[in-house]
Amino acid sequence: MYEILEKHDHSPVTKEIKVYAPRVASKAKAGQFVIVVPWEKGERVPLTIADFSREEGWITLVFLVVGKSTKFMAGMKPGDRLYAVVGPLGNPSEIEHYGTVVCVGGGLGIAPIYPIARELRKAGNYVISIIGARTKELLFWEDKIHSVSDELIVCTDDGSYGRQGVVTVPLKELLESGRKIDVVWAIGPAIMMKFCSLTTKPFGVKTIVSLNPIMVDGTGMCGACRVEVDGKTRFACVDGPEFDGHKVDWDLLMARQRLYCEQEKLAAELFEKQEAKC
Repeated sequence: MYEILEKHDHSPVTKEIKVYAPRVASKAKAGQFVIVVPWEKGERVPLTIADFSREEGWITLVFLVVGKSTKFMAGMKPGDRLYAVVGPLGNPSEIEHYGTVVCVGGGLGIAPIYPIARELRKAGNYVISIIGARTKELLFWEDKIHSVSDELIVCTDDGSYGRQGVVTVPLKELLESGRKIDVVWAIGPAIMMKFCSLTTKPFGVKTIVSLNPIMVDGTGMCGACRVEVDGKTRFACVDGPEFDGHKVDWDLLMARQRLYCEQEKLAAELFEKQEAKC
């Protein structure tokens, strides 16, 4: 059983938990994820490892409250225990000395971009971070991202904080400025990663994205997380989760993400009714 050590509510829908998972933490690297099973008969929820301490044996997970399992997790508190945490899974980010890198985190993608930016900076890169959300309320970890960045640009769609606009606007400005950008990491909603990739492609700048398709077992056996990259079928859990954003079939990915929206909505509604009866 995996004890929740701390919990933070960044917004009504954005939650952060620090979980005691020493064996996972001992092997964790930036870019990897875990499969969380909240209770014995719960579903398997893939979550990127947002932070970790090998010495203290904990990992940090950030999630959006969208369905039955995340609603259940949102109701947990420090001292409660998750049934299972499996990982670390997936290939870690390829951390090297590239030169100048841009790390773009949109919405919940702010969490997984943090350890990547941290490790890139440790490797001697000049790190420019761009983070964004729809509103100020949905922004989080600005201080943490600032601590691992040489430059930080903050955006909100509605202009309630930082620059008004989407993250692709300052990204394009950087590319057009003449500064040499060696690599871009972009993590967030699929539509945001798609347009970041479309923004960088004319400039020939390598762009790495972290894909989040439907995922079940996380070990490559079920095939649920298949994606098309460079015209070939890949499995996000074992071949990724990071891929070249210029080679991803984004339309197919987003179509697959919508496959079970109705079932997920129904499960969440039934869960809320059960909770209300209790």
